[in-house]
Amino acid sequence: MEITNKAITGPLQQMPNKLSNPNPMQPAINPTPMHPAINPTPMQQAINPTPMQQLLNPTPLQQLLNPTPLHQLMKPSAMQQVINPSPGQQAVNPSTGQQAVNPTPMQHEVTTKINPIPLHQLIRHDRSMITMSDDNMMVKQIHATHAPDGREFDVKPLFQLVEDILNRATPGVDPLISAAQTRIETSDDRTNQASFIALLEALSFTIDRISCEIAYKSLGGGDAHATTLSIFDLLTSYSWEAKLVLTLSAFAVNYGEFWLLAQIYSSNQLAKSMAILKQVPTILEHSGQLKPRFDALNNLIRAMVAITRCIIEFKELPSMYISQDVPALATAMTHIPTAVYWTIRSVVACATQITTLTSMGHEYWISATNEAWELSTMAHKINSILDLLKKQLTLCYQYIDDKWNAETFQMLLNLFESIHIDNMKILRALISPKDEQPLLEGSTKRRVNIDVLRRKNVLLLISGLSISHDELSILEQIYNESRVHGTRMESQYEVVWIPVVDRSVVWTDAMQDRFETLQATMPWYSVYTPTLIDKAVIRFIKEVWHFRNKPILVVLDPQGRVVSPNAIHMMWIWGSTAFPFTSLREEALWKEETWRLELLVDGIDPTVLNWVKEGKFIYLYGGTDMEWIRKFTTTAKAVASAARIPLEMVYVGKSNKREQVRKCITSITTENLSYCWQDLTMVWFFWTRLESMLFSKIQLGRGDDDDSMLREIKKLLSYDKEGGWAVLSKGSFVFVNGHSSTVLPTFTEYNLWKDDVPPKGFDIACMDFHSKLHSDSQPCCRFEFPSEVGRIPEKIRCPECLRIMEKYITFGCCHDENAISALY
Repeated sequence: MEITNKAITGPLQQMPNKLSNPNPMQPAINPTPMHPAINPTPMQQAINPTPMQQLLNPTPLQQLLNPTPLHQLMKPSAMQQVINPSPGQQAVNPSTGQQAVNPTPMQHEVTTKINPIPLHQLIRHDRSMITMSDDNMMVKQIHATHAPDGREFDVKPLFQLVEDILNRATPGVDPLISAAQTRIETSDDRTNQASFIALLEALSFTIDRISCEIAYKSLGGGDAHATTLSIFDLLTSYSWEAKLVLTLSAFAVNYGEFWLLAQIYSSNQLAKSMAILKQVPTILEHSGQLKPRFDALNNLIRAMVAITRCIIEFKELPSMYISQDVPALATAMTHIPTAVYWTIRSVVACATQITTLTSMGHEYWISATNEAWELSTMAHKINSILDLLKKQLTLCYQYIDDKWNAETFQMLLNLFESIHIDNMKILRALISPKDEQPLLEGSTKRRVNIDVLRRKNVLLLISGLSISHDELSILEQIYNESRVHGTRMESQYEVVWIPVVDRSVVWTDAMQDRFETLQATMPWYSVYTPTLIDKAVIRFIKEVWHFRNKPILVVLDPQGRVVSPNAIHMMWIWGSTAFPFTSLREEALWKEETWRLELLVDGIDPTVLNWVKEGKFIYLYGGTDMEWIRKFTTTAKAVASAARIPLEMVYVGKSNKREQVRKCITSITTENLSYCWQDLTMVWFFWTRLESMLFSKIQLGRGDDDDSMLREIKKLLSYDKEGGWAVLSKGSFVFVNGHSSTVLPTFTEYNLWKDDVPPKGFDIACMDFHSKLHSDSQPCCRFEFPSEVGRIPEKIRCPECLRIMEKYITFGCCHDENAISALY
């Protein structure tokens, strides 16, 4: 083939300073000769070479003579045009600044090296694509390149590797992704596995092709949209998430190399030499001026990584729980191709930035002021798509969670309907099917396996973090008393605390402290952390066992069968005597009970029980009206003195208004009006036992029975809501249970019935007169069932007139500053 001088027609021929080598092809084939821009002809220039700054930032003339890369000349079309240029390819005098009429590809490459097309021009060229992301033509072009062949690979390890590179390479900013460091360190073993290494070997050629494609098009000033489509063409057979991860991998190779040199060039000579070639030291010297550009670049990279992770999460959704027919997933799949397009296009933009920086120098980067704004525009675009995908991903997770919870809930229902040889299946399903040591042992505070409960009677103490100190204190007392005699049947049970918390509320440090404080005080087993209790289990506890917020005590026998849906009422009333805490045992205990004073005060105060044994007259009274309390205690003492009966009085407070009760106790003690329970826990336990009696009857389906004992319990609970009251007894025998409006007049009008005392006895005479007053003036009856109580009766009879009571919804506040926040 004959090579003629026509190959260099144009600007090179007309240069005033001729090349020392007359061979016209020398600059293209042999890039080693000395560039005329350096002009080394005089010896003086050889002694004083051009400064390094000029070498790193060549003048336009030097750029003109930079040889065309060999890989470009090896393209047949380019070589053909260099050897045989068309007749019309005439160049004008470069000094005039006029453009060539029909430049050859070689001249185009040289022109691009002098004036590369800025990124903002590439983006503005397709400005309509930014404002019309759902353009049908673009979507059709993307789908036309998408033809996966069915071969898939796990992109997660490769993505974690890329994420680590971008995280460590990003200069002067917070980590791209929180916890990315932890994830990559824990995945080191995975990335060193032979399967992953083999995967990298299989993908390395594709990654290199993408990297070369991006680098070539970035220097060549090609259209960004066309470059993006060319990458789609290279990745035709891959899935959407694989396209993203492979493209990010190609970008991470070059981006990571640049910042690796920046980080180690000062301590490694090889890195230093390479860094000089890439102008890294000069770039770092001007890092302050370049900061806005780097910030925009880092924000875009952060967005690219985030949206890639999001798309990978869609791929990992379990197909057994969700299909593409689900609206949320269908919507996401519609937008994922567009998301992949804009992410890959953003990769092209980022690569163009880095390539321009290393090839054109920092001065060009600083002068191109609009490009930071263009990068921010693309980051905004990516983040907008990401927000949409995240919303759909959240809906997908909710759909999966609901479906999984429904299956788990049904599984629990089936488990409790089945027969088992022990309680292990039941307990593992309730507490933790996966954790090997889900329990914390009470005394040693060591984590233990659930096998410690095998074939035992298990009492599941279910509560929120609002369980009170009073409740725990009494339960602990009953539990410890049962352990004093380890051989007794009453001690053959274990208690396990199951904390139930609202998963929709953010778990705070205060809640964690509250949980740990409660757990530390419990002598029995407890679940190690509330997160071990699954949502489906919480639903089962609420719907089947009617848990709201008040503690309940569900009893499982050694085979895991529920023998009592809530034994806490039995526990409050009879303690460990109620073992084995079954509903049958509860029925039997009620049949043994009668309306007597011991029923009200048993297990609370031995002093009162001693008075009962001595046969004294005992008045229990309550309320917070100090004026009524003074009148009642003074009058009662006067009547007792006149009747010459041994009298003891006990103030038992009120079921609520704790602070007011405390003040009343102080006043009563100071004025020596009567005996008081100084410990407010005793006051709380008195009213809790009384309420438990009613709830126990309701739970057994006996809430409306024509039962005289139940009527008296209802009266006392109702009087507590309507002011003061008093229960009068002689020993065990309760002869008056009355409201303040009738009890005080009974004593103030003692002269009207004192003559009945000798023949009838004081107790009967008092009872008869009180009954007469009561029939003339019956106070209203009222019961309050907190919404947090699980089993609220649909109807209830009035203990006075036996009619069905009206039902209201009320809101109340007792201004108790010591109440635990309901947020727990």
